[in-house]
Amino acid sequence: MNAIRTLKLAGAALIVVASVNAWAQGSESAATSTATQGASKSTIRKANRALSRKVSQALSKGGVSTQGINVLAKGGAITLAGGVTDPSQIDKAVSIAKGVPGVTSVKNALTIREGGQ
Repeated sequence: MNAIRTLKLAGAALIVVASVNAWAQGSESAATSTATQGASKSTIRKANRALSRKVSQALSKGGVSTQGINVLAKGGAITLAGGVTDPSQIDKAVSIAKGVPGVTSVKNALTIREGGQ
């Protein structure tokens, strides 16, 4: 019985990870992918990490606790994943992220977590 429950939890975790890593191909993604075709993979990764750091810093300065929040960047598209303790922090985080220069879209994958988790 416990083995079945463990397998179900592992399967659910894989689905969540896969859905967070799935990127929709919209017009912004197509535009950024054609703009970055000449750039090396290393340059693109550096730009994504830099944008991710800029968004994280903006969230901190804007009063959003970044503890438990992962900021993923891919060609200007930002995904906010993780958990926050206060529901009002979710909308605040999304609006702050949209205001960072270089961000073309924001996907909200934030959840509300209990205080002790």
